Amino acid sequence: MNSDKIRQQYSDFFKQRGHAEIPNVPLLPENDPTLLFVNSGMFPLVPYLLGETHPQGKRLCNFQKSIRVQDIEEVGDDRHTTFFEMMGNWSLGDYFKAEQLPWFMELYHEVFGLDINRLFVSVFEGDADSPRDEESIGIWQDIFAKYGIKAKVAEKLGDMAKNFDPQGNWIDPTNSIRIFPMSKKENWWQRGSTPGEVGGPDSEMFYDFGPGTERFADPHYEKWNDTGRFLEIGNSVFLQYQLDDQLKWQQLTQKNVDFGGGFERVLAAIEHKPDIFQTELFQPLIQRIEVLTGTKYEGNKPSYQVICDHLRAATFIMADGVLPSNKDQGYILRRLIRRAIRHGRLLGLFDYFTHNIANTIIEEYKTAYPHLDIGKTKEKIKWELNVEEEKFVKTVDRGVREISKAIESGEPIDGAKAFYFFETYGFPLEQTVEELKNAGRQLDESTFKQEFSAAQTAHQDQSRAGAEQKFKGGLGGHTDQHVRYHTATHLLNAALKKVLGDHVHQKGSNITPERLRFDFSHPDKMTDEQKQQVEKMINDVITADLQVSCEDMTVDEAKTAGAEGVFDDRYAEKVKVYTVQNPQTGEIFSKEICGGPHVSHTGELNGTFRIKKEESSSAGVRRIKAVLT
Repeated sequence: MNSDKIRQQYSDFFKQRGHAEIPNVPLLPENDPTLLFVNSGMFPLVPYLLGETHPQGKRLCNFQKSIRVQDIEEVGDDRHTTFFEMMGNWSLGDYFKAEQLPWFMELYHEVFGLDINRLFVSVFEGDADSPRDEESIGIWQDIFAKYGIKAKVAEKLGDMAKNFDPQGNWIDPTNSIRIFPMSKKENWWQRGSTPGEVGGPDSEMFYDFGPGTERFADPHYEKWNDTGRFLEIGNSVFLQYQLDDQLKWQQLTQKNVDFGGGFERVLAAIEHKPDIFQTELFQPLIQRIEVLTGTKYEGNKPSYQVICDHLRAATFIMADGVLPSNKDQGYILRRLIRRAIRHGRLLGLFDYFTHNIANTIIEEYKTAYPHLDIGKTKEKIKWELNVEEEKFVKTVDRGVREISKAIESGEPIDGAKAFYFFETYGFPLEQTVEELKNAGRQLDESTFKQEFSAAQTAHQDQSRAGAEQKFKGGLGGHTDQHVRYHTATHLLNAALKKVLGDHVHQKGSNITPERLRFDFSHPDKMTDEQKQQVEKMINDVITADLQVSCEDMTVDEAKTAGAEGVFDDRYAEKVKVYTVQNPQTGEIFSKEICGGPHVSHTGELNGTFRIKKEESSSAGVRRIKAVLT
């Protein structure tokens, strides 16, 4: 089975069960207020999980390319990636657990061919706020029984040991503990903790790679899900509760299913390879790096893994229109590229190489993602990677000069200072140690490296906390204030087109309860007069309290109607079009494709629109930060 075939099997499976296949959206969320990169297949469906009607119906499925960079520094092991493909299927108030869980097993066991003797599941164990998920437990026991397995329920994680002999082999797979109740931290999803927030239990499936694949010994299996032997390969979330005014969970009228399965992990289970980088998705990249460096993957795994993942992520990000910069998505992109370059140097790659890896990535993925190789996209990506490598080399050279200055001045240089050189100039720890030794400096290498690690850990914790705010996504960004600012971005987009010209198109947005940020295509800095014109136009619309209506249309109908949108393969057959219009005169101020949510009348924006800042975001893209006061 190859990856393209598996993608097709997944889509066919759910289409045969009444699901509409929706297209994957760009990694940069358009008209979505809560994050910088799309980080799951669920993310574009947030409004529909909250009750809006999806134009494609109540049963949906797709493959969604996603980016998660909260734990970027963890990449360099056998299962973490920043870029991944998420297999998803959703029920919007249609089927629920009794249908979803049997399909989950049927797909993985009967279609993908996973050995059922290696599969087990987790469920929510219950707490004082919400009960144990007995319904899922009963369904799973019936499912396993269908395949000749008496599935017992664990009392604790360590019960996994009862399934194995001293060598770690299953004793009797047909009569074994297969269902593990786990805590709210592990098996519950919710968007927040205020009245009206939704949530519910989830049920995950795990694959057992067998004895000898553990990262560390755990003979009692007290932490089996962290050992490396077992891999989580899919998760069904059941959104069935809502918090009332007393912060108690009450049953929802519309119960939703949100399933997600990381494709790279599923493929690792299908190929029975605990290292996802040894699956067919990554092998062409591994082989290319081996040719370029004259090294082997074995013995150099962390550097190979970083290069493969980071350049794959960078290629997809640039294909969706982002260029390296010092802000937001561009900053993350630059960080990914430069981390890949650092690890290339550890393998002896001092010539430009990133464009070479990107070329292999595009060739491997262009069947599933044709946009990678359309027009000048490929050459643009390779060109930008070369430019970034040239900038990185200059930065490293500056680092050499700064270290030399510090040494010559007699300045103390400890491990924390070495990390500063590493983070600022891309100067590897080993090279700093070598420079100090060449200068005759005495140092305790063990202590020096411990200081470096401590500084690096502190930096990672700080970065992770910031990333969790910037990239949190999910359902958390749909408060009333978010909805008002989201509608305001439509008014801003329309006003900018009227003042600056039809070349203006949205290039991204980010909304907090305090302000909106809006990126748009425009080559020049806006004048004060232009900003004042935009403000007045928007405030006039707010004062006029125009109607905001929504209509389901085909893409062709939306195009004919003059709706704002990027008309390519990102849209499904039907889309939602939001129109801001004066019902008395029929005059339309804004008509735009969007998933929502929005206010029903512009007067609900309840404030005066003010542009606080207008600046450059990247080449040919400007950025506005604005508020409603």
